[in-house]
Amino acid sequence: MRKLPASAAAIVLCTVSFPAGSTASAESATATGRVVVFSTEFQQLDTWEAPEGCHKLPVAAHVLINETDEVVTTYGDPLCLTPGDSVRPGFGTHVAPGTGSFSVGA
Repeated sequence: MRKLPASAAAIVLCTVSFPAGSTASAESATATGRVVVFSTEFQQLDTWEAPEGCHKLPVAAHVLINETDEVVTTYGDPLCLTPGDSVRPGFGTHVAPGTGSFSVGA
């Protein structure tokens, strides 16, 4: 019996696991709705309509409100590398002022 190289076995496994046309994908769909961030009483609200990708929070950010149809993940850094809270649609969370960020559907 011939041995199958590890790389060929991985390709076969991926092809079986994720056939063409599969909905499993590294790309996420664009969320509908918006994410709203309250910073201070003296600033207007920051709003992101149908956000996708990583977004840096304002320096004075205090509260994030998820008005999208997807889960919003907050991060403790500006590059969306260290996940924090997951915020369900219709809910909000306090965020630490400084250098945080958020992404939708991650």
